[in-house]
Amino acid sequence: MTTQAAEIWFLTGSQGLYGEDTLRQVAEQSRQIADLLGRSDQIEPNIVWKPVLTEPEAIHRICQEASSTPECVGVIAWMHTFSPAKMWIAGLDALRTPLLHLHTQANVALPWADIDMDFMNLNQAAHGDREFGFVQTRLGVARTTVAGHVSDPEVGRRIGVWSRAAVGQATMRSLKLARFGDNMRGVAVTEGDKVEAQLRFGVSVNTYAVNDLVLAVDAVADAEVDTLVKEYDDLYQVAPELRAGGDRHDSLRYAARIEAGLRGFLTDGGFGAFTTNFEDLGGLRQLPGLAVQRLMADGYGFGGEGDWKTSLLLATIKKMGAGRSGGASFMEDYTYHLVPGEERILGAHMLEVCPTIAGARPTTEIHPLGIGGREDPVRLVFDAASGPAVVVGLADLGDRFRLVANEIDVVQPDEPLPKLPVARAVWKPRPNLRTSAESWLMAGAPHHTVLSSAIGVEELTDLADMVRTELLVIDNDTTTRQLTKEIRWNQAYHRLANSL
Repeated sequence: MTTQAAEIWFLTGSQGLYGEDTLRQVAEQSRQIADLLGRSDQIEPNIVWKPVLTEPEAIHRICQEASSTPECVGVIAWMHTFSPAKMWIAGLDALRTPLLHLHTQANVALPWADIDMDFMNLNQAAHGDREFGFVQTRLGVARTTVAGHVSDPEVGRRIGVWSRAAVGQATMRSLKLARFGDNMRGVAVTEGDKVEAQLRFGVSVNTYAVNDLVLAVDAVADAEVDTLVKEYDDLYQVAPELRAGGDRHDSLRYAARIEAGLRGFLTDGGFGAFTTNFEDLGGLRQLPGLAVQRLMADGYGFGGEGDWKTSLLLATIKKMGAGRSGGASFMEDYTYHLVPGEERILGAHMLEVCPTIAGARPTTEIHPLGIGGREDPVRLVFDAASGPAVVVGLADLGDRFRLVANEIDVVQPDEPLPKLPVARAVWKPRPNLRTSAESWLMAGAPHHTVLSSAIGVEELTDLADMVRTELLVIDNDTTTRQLTKEIRWNQAYHRLANSL
C-alpha cells in the first residue's frame, strides 16, 4: 500500500443527551475539522470522516471495522462534546490500529460577548477529552496525544509525524521478508526470535535457498537485461570498462541479470524485504551489489549477512519517509576519524548502500572484493549528501526488542576517497563521538543500522509506542551517566510489563 492510498479514520465522540439539533452541529463542525486535516500538506494519508458516535455499540463496531480494514492505518479520535468514556471501553479494547487523541475544538477564539449555555454545551472538548484521556490511561491504551487547533501548523505537523509512523506500523504488520540463506556464521547481533518478531511487529520472516534465486536469475531473458543496461547508462556514470564494447561489459550484464531475477522473485512472492549473505551465494557468480542498491532505492528493505531485523527496519523507515526529501539506506559504522575536535564516523558496507542518500550522480564501477569467493561485483559508488539524519538499529535482547537511535549530521569527507570503491557516508554523531559510541555500546545496539535523512526521532518515538517496543535516543542532550540510568529503568519497566 502506498502512503497516498492509506486512510486515517476521523472519529468524533458525543452523546444523545444534547438532542438532534446539537448533534447536527457537532457533525457539521466535525466534518470541518476533518476537512482541515485532509487539506494539510503535512498529512499524506487520506482523512476519512466517520459519523458522530453516541452509543457503545457503534463505537465498538467502528473500532473493529478500523482494525480489520487494510487501508486504515490509524484512527484519530476527538470528543467534540462530553462523551461518557465508559461507552468507549469495549471499542478501545478491540482497537488494533494506532490511535491519536486529538484535543481540539471547533473555534479558535472564544466569542466573549456572545457566550451562553448553548455555546458551552456544544463546545465541551476541554473536559470531554479529559474524560476520554482518563479511560485511555485506565485501559493502558497506547496512543499519541496532540493538543491545539487544527489550523495551527504545528498541530498539522505533529499529526503528520504520527501518520508516517502509522504507515510504518502498517508496513511491519503486512511485511513478508525473504532470507536467501542463513545469517553470517558466528555473529551474535544478527540473530533474533522470528516468532516474537511476527507476534510483536507482524512481519513474516522465512528462508529460501539461494539456488532458488539462482534459477530465477538464470531464467531472465536477454531483452530484459538489455533494458536494464540501458537504464544504467541513463541514470549513472558507467565506468568505460563496463560499457558496451568494454572488457568488463559481461559483468555489468550479469549484475543486471541478478537484479531482474531478484526483483521477479520478490515480486512474485509478495516480499517487501530480503537479506543476502556473502557466505552463502550458491550458484551466483557475483555478490549482489548493484541489484541490492537499486531495489533499496525502490523501497525494499535489505540487510546484509542475513540481518533480517535491519531489513525489516529499513523497509519500515522507507515507507515512513516516502515522498519526503532525503532517503534511507542500510548502513554500518566502519571506521573512525579520531583527530581531537574533528571526530567523525565513516560508514559504508561491502557494496550495499542505497543511492537515495547520494549527494551526486553515482558512478557504476567494478572492483575486486576480498570476501565471498566470487567474480568481481558491480556496484554504485558515491558520497552521501550532507545534512541532519538519524541512524537507528534494532536489537533482540532475548526478553524484548530494543530500538536505539542516534541523531547525526552527515558531512562530506575531508578529502577525496579515490581508493575506497564503495558508497559511503561520513557523519558527526550527536552530541559527540565519545558519548555517542559509549552510549551505543552500553545499549547493546547493533553494528548494522538504517541511516535516514527523511524521518527522525519524532517518527521513531511514535512508531516505538505503536509497537510497544523500547526506544533509546542519543541526541544533543545525552550523557552517558543519564543514559545508563535510563537503560536500567527501562530494563526494570519492560520486565515488569512483560510479566503482567
